[in-house]
Amino acid sequence: MSVRVNPARAGRWLLRLVLLAGAVLSLIPFLWMAIASTHSTGDLFHSPPPLLPGGELLRNLARLQDTVGFGRVLLNSLGIAVVHTVLSSLISAMCGWGLAKYRFRGRGLLLGAILATMMIPLQVLLVPLFQMMASLGWVNTYQAVIIPFLANAFGILLMRQGFLDFPDELLESARIDGSGELRTFYRIVLPCVRPQLGALVIFTFMTQWNSFIWPLLMLNTEDKYTVPVALNTLTGLTHVDYSGLMLGSLLATLPLMLVFLLFQRQFVAGLLGGALKG
Repeated sequence: MSVRVNPARAGRWLLRLVLLAGAVLSLIPFLWMAIASTHSTGDLFHSPPPLLPGGELLRNLARLQDTVGFGRVLLNSLGIAVVHTVLSSLISAMCGWGLAKYRFRGRGLLLGAILATMMIPLQVLLVPLFQMMASLGWVNTYQAVIIPFLANAFGILLMRQGFLDFPDELLESARIDGSGELRTFYRIVLPCVRPQLGALVIFTFMTQWNSFIWPLLMLNTEDKYTVPVALNTLTGLTHVDYSGLMLGSLLATLPLMLVFLLFQRQFVAGLLGGALKG
């Protein structure tokens, strides 16, 4: 008795196995980071390395708090990232709306200039930005970390693309009913572009949360450090606290995972927006 195999079904199962294997491989570094955070630094260099959780988690956590004040820097990073994400997303949405729906002289030139800014590497901007912050007296302040990069070219272009498909007839109806421009924007327009806005929130939050070079230049005192800057202090010339780095990195990923879980539907829909349109 011969068994017939459906090629399409077999292909789907093969694809699932490949994706499952890829998911497992991508989780291995996080699993090792979690295991390493429960061991001492000396245990990590044993041969073979530990493959099961150890009993040093609380001790590593206490040392991390005593060394860098991890609870404080975690709150610093969270406050900076939240404020920057809210302001940057709002600015990007308003700029994208203006470029998508308003006709004015020089709009194409302005759009080209915004695109050109994406080609400028961050390293070129560090010196003039630092001089600007120093002239304002903003060195070692949170506003120096938050404000300079609020206008995000990627965010503006992403929101503009979402606003291009918004029907002009709906805008005219709102204006005829007496709705002002700001009210129309916040009450009617923004709810319709939640996928793009959710994707922008995740991207902006992750970028600001992981930012290292600019906070390192701006923040001089330990009580104002962000998580990446504080973790960098665990790396010395003669000693590296690997278990502390692993634990700090593990704890630093939790807010990113939470933000992604909250906005994952909007993130996927925002990235695929327009892909199925004819």
